[in-house]
Amino acid sequence: MVPTTFPRCQNTPRPSARIKSASLRVTVTDGRGRPWPSAALARWLTAHAPARARGEVTIAVVSDAAMRKLNASFRQADYATDVLSFPSDVRGVLGDIAIARGVAARQARRLGHPEATEIKVLALHGLLHLLGYDHEADSGQMQRAEERLRRQAGLPVGLIARVRGSHTQ
Repeated sequence: MVPTTFPRCQNTPRPSARIKSASLRVTVTDGRGRPWPSAALARWLTAHAPARARGEVTIAVVSDAAMRKLNASFRQADYATDVLSFPSDVRGVLGDIAIARGVAARQARRLGHPEATEIKVLALHGLLHLLGYDHEADSGQMQRAEERLRRQAGLPVGLIARVRGSHTQ
């Protein structure tokens, strides 16, 4: 079930006072607001995000059924996609990212790497969208940023390069 409060940035304004510094703050949940069992993804994204990524980001790792509902509601596409981003116009809040765990697991198996690695690839991709990148309209700017960041973080091929069929390792 997709909670009515997700994506949070669409429904609940959060005051900028929650941001204690100009750095990136990442919270990871299960999509129902419950904390994710490990803080590793939040720490990883905070450490590998572009320097201009500042503010609050919530990542919800959701079921494929929940992602299908989100995708249908926000993109009018009736399938579970791997990652969706919901930018915020609230000061100090970059926005929310939804990642479909089942899709991520299948993609990880197909690509021969751990599910946790795939979730990192998707989180990085989602964060770039929150920062205003749009790989469908930006003449390759997002792909170049994703490739640079994933290489620095030691990740395998980025999401955009997979879809376009070109990448550098």
